Amino acid sequence: MAIDSTGFQSKELHTGWIAGVAARTPAAYFGIVLGLAGLGNAWRAAEQTWHIGNGISEWILALAAAVWSVLLILFAAKALFAVDKLVAEINHPVQCCFVGLIGVATMLIAGAAEPYSYTAGATLFVIGFAFTAIFAVWRTGGLWHGERDHATTTAVLYLPTVAGSFVTATIASSLGYQDWGQLAFGAGIFSWLAIESVLLHRLLTGPMTPPTLRPTLGVQLAPAPVGAVAYISVTGGAPDMFVHALIGYGILQLLFLLRLTPWLREAGAVMGFWAFSFGATSIATAPIRLLGAGDNAAIALVAPVTFVLANVLVLGLAMMTVWLLLSGRMYGKPADSK
Repeated sequence: MAIDSTGFQSKELHTGWIAGVAARTPAAYFGIVLGLAGLGNAWRAAEQTWHIGNGISEWILALAAAVWSVLLILFAAKALFAVDKLVAEINHPVQCCFVGLIGVATMLIAGAAEPYSYTAGATLFVIGFAFTAIFAVWRTGGLWHGERDHATTTAVLYLPTVAGSFVTATIASSLGYQDWGQLAFGAGIFSWLAIESVLLHRLLTGPMTPPTLRPTLGVQLAPAPVGAVAYISVTGGAPDMFVHALIGYGILQLLFLLRLTPWLREAGAVMGFWAFSFGATSIATAPIRLLGAGDNAAIALVAPVTFVLANVLVLGLAMMTVWLLLSGRMYGKPADSK
């Protein structure tokens, strides 16, 4: 047993296994919660519109809540026992934006809880929104300082402001505050349009994205369909041309990413591919909710296809995650104790 000069066990050994795991758990893993919660919401919509599922949505949302709880515990341990790793993550040019998912995931769990307890849902929403808003303003304001390496400009830039604002709009509306949701929707959509031009310029004119960063392109799928879900929420759900346009742009992004599949697979089996899950589940949820509001024609054809694709994707990601965990590849090999 390693003993330091004071006669006590070293801090790393003393804090034990959970601290070691916490130190190696990135905020990007909260993307699992977004994917599971997104799929649960797609099933909730399907159960209401198509009368299928028999409570499948609630089991998926319960799993999302369980994963969220475990990750919160690990991040609390990280803040206590590996603060240097947390600070490094926050200051990293790419990983930093994933930290905003902590608040976004919390708001999604608030939406899952709201049908069972309005008080619990509202409380979680306020906590998640406060974290999301504070982090988005702090992190984005810091990025405005400039001198950023173009190679690190990826779709993760959407996460603090765009994902945060759209999810805020959706959950605020479900809690009965559509007017506040509309303000959040405005913040999200104009942030998306501004950042989109920067990202496309980098993709078209910058160096080729290295394999390790390619899974982050999955976030590129999210803004339009997540925005569509938010728009449906803040407007009451009546179909119109604008929400159809958002879904159409999301389908276009999906086709681009499908065309890039061989190139994306060069990254290997990595947890980063959960970045695709929230956009994929949202592009399933929005059309189903429109069907429930009386939409038909094109949306009636799109909805079942995107719903099946979302289920296949999330199931595949879940199977990959279990394999990575059991094979010891989810966290990599920990450093040997000295």
